[in-house]
Amino acid sequence: MFVRPKKHLGQHFLIDKNISEKIADQFTGHNGCFRVVEVGPGTGALTNPLMKRGDLELFLMEVDTESIDFLIKAYPTYTKQILQEDFLRADLGAIMGEEPFSVVGNFPYNISSQILFKCLDYRHQIPEIMGMFQKEVAVRIAEAPGSKDYGIISVLLQTFYTINYCFTVDEQAFNPPPKVKSGVIRCLRNERTSLPCSEKLFIRVVKTAFNQRRKTMRNSLKSLTNGKELPSQFSGQRPERLSVDEFIELTQFIEAECLS
Repeated sequence: MFVRPKKHLGQHFLIDKNISEKIADQFTGHNGCFRVVEVGPGTGALTNPLMKRGDLELFLMEVDTESIDFLIKAYPTYTKQILQEDFLRADLGAIMGEEPFSVVGNFPYNISSQILFKCLDYRHQIPEIMGMFQKEVAVRIAEAPGSKDYGIISVLLQTFYTINYCFTVDEQAFNPPPKVKSGVIRCLRNERTSLPCSEKLFIRVVKTAFNQRRKTMRNSLKSLTNGKELPSQFSGQRPERLSVDEFIELTQFIEAECLS
């Protein structure tokens, strides 16, 4: 059965078996979690090596009906674990219950960042995220402070996950080939269970700062400081220079001194 890649779904099917196996091998089962949701399995290029590992309880979440039909025929013993669901709209708690699960996939580039933000919403249940992204996005997620690639998604993901950039994948590994290279990253849940400040305010501080990243923090955060002067270690800095811990400290200051 032939499945036609659909442009509106951002489908670029992985056809290089060596790359598929390499991605599957990168999954660690962090914190002892071997219950896995594969997002957008398509024609099962990554599904097959994941199944061959033999240590995973695998669920396949796919929105494309043609791919669903293909997967049911290819993996008849997995029928109950093949879910026709839009990951972004799915109630993961209702589907997966309260037990931990990890997320893997060759993620559609057009929604890859949204997939990560959805995982953040369920971070207490998701110890590991392993996937393929447009290389530019993968680099940005994994980048450390001080780089022009370090931004909103870097800070928010690194607040709760340790990010490793694993390897780069060339365009020819896909059908149809994308116009850009891809990058595989692994996100492992860190030990931070909560923030010592308002999480909503923390996100607002990060987004406000990076939305005006050419400005210093003194100027970009004026809308949040209520006329108060920021501590000197933050005031003249640009957002790409601040670590996650420094953004947390800055949020604590704003919460205590500017919004009271």
